[in-house]
Amino acid sequence: MNQFSTNHWANQSIFYHIYPLGFCGAPARNDFAAPAVARLQKVSEWLPHIRELGANALCLGPLFESSAHGYDTADYYHVDRRLGTDGSLSHLAAEIHKQGMRLILDGVFNHVGRDFWAFRDVREHLGQSAYTGWFQNLNFNGHSPFGDPFSYEGWAGNYDLVKLDLRNPDVKTHLFGAIRSWVERFDIDGLRLDAADCLDLSFLDELHEFVHPLKADFWLLGEIVGGDYRTWARPGRLDSITNYEVYKGLYSSLADKNYFEIAYSLRRQFGAEGIYRGLPLYAFADNHDVNRVASNLPDPALLFPLYCLLFTLPGVPSIYYGSEWGITGKRTQFSDSALRPCLELEEMRRLPPCPDLEGVIQRLAGLRLRSEALCYGDYAQVLVNHEQFAFLRESNHERVLVVLNASPTPANLDLDLPYPASRAVDLLNQDEVFQINGNRLSLRDLPPRWARILRLE
Repeated sequence: MNQFSTNHWANQSIFYHIYPLGFCGAPARNDFAAPAVARLQKVSEWLPHIRELGANALCLGPLFESSAHGYDTADYYHVDRRLGTDGSLSHLAAEIHKQGMRLILDGVFNHVGRDFWAFRDVREHLGQSAYTGWFQNLNFNGHSPFGDPFSYEGWAGNYDLVKLDLRNPDVKTHLFGAIRSWVERFDIDGLRLDAADCLDLSFLDELHEFVHPLKADFWLLGEIVGGDYRTWARPGRLDSITNYEVYKGLYSSLADKNYFEIAYSLRRQFGAEGIYRGLPLYAFADNHDVNRVASNLPDPALLFPLYCLLFTLPGVPSIYYGSEWGITGKRTQFSDSALRPCLELEEMRRLPPCPDLEGVIQRLAGLRLRSEALCYGDYAQVLVNHEQFAFLRESNHERVLVVLNASPTPANLDLDLPYPASRAVDLLNQDEVFQINGNRLSLRDLPPRWARILRLE
């Protein structure tokens, strides 16, 4: 059933995702002259909170020298001076691993910034540069929107992001050398590949072949917004994909009082005939590119059934920094800064927008990590209507029934199970016990905006 190893560390992981430049309050632009400031120390200070929350893996957004937002790389081999030095990252990585956590970094290989050293050489030496073959569709018979006496391909029409030619052997040698240095200096456990849908599949295959001798359990996560995830996630290529389909259904099924939407996606993806059955997709409620999930919901209380679902559906769950307190933030036509704020831990704990959410996420994370069925069990739908949803997760040694009530009022449900059981123990709610008659479980007064996570015995 599972083409990927259920014993891989990622299958028993809960990620905490940080966008470091925003989180650490770094200046918006890099002047490439100021001395390094060790702002990464702030991540170290948050590690006890992250561990207490239940996360055991950290995903750090772009860290290496860049012009502005981190996805416009200037130097793959050195940490952005606005965050610190290479030594700052070495120290942080050691602290992360000392806490028993895994670490993956953002690998931005589709494009670089205009300050990337090889592109600067092209701007200075034009056709005499040794690096003219490093960039896609570089042509000295035209002009760029920046006034250069040549044209080139910008990613998605953004000419501050210069597309690399990943078919060029020298480009691959440079990028793979950077990855090797990250493993050797920072002991990273994997990469999140930015804009993976834009990367040549042959490049991804070569990347997989390159990294696994460095670390046998190295994890490759691809950022894919749409398409058939099986194109990218397969043995010999990528290990996981960002599950944007489920991301959208998580909030819109609640906002629209329509659990049918997320139920359809989960059944299509992970049911008995599911197209991604056994594929450990990366599940998230929000990230640095999309609105905070609290901003997409009409009632903050809906965050509770939302996270109950996130931590019990198939895949590898992730928490975006700050969302454990239900903070809001929306992107605008011109800025993502509201999605990437500088946060102070004590301030968030003193005045959280949703005071009970942190504790609930902590409970859900602990529950998931103790459950074989929730980490990598099969999925089967049991019941769905507009504001109630029930499904089974089943592994070789455990069966867990998840029952969600998104309604503002209590619900009564009669559930027909696919096999007999004697009782159901609520792992989320003080081990309450419910008797099962044959294949029928009757639940009365299911709490509003809440869930029951029941181990079947």
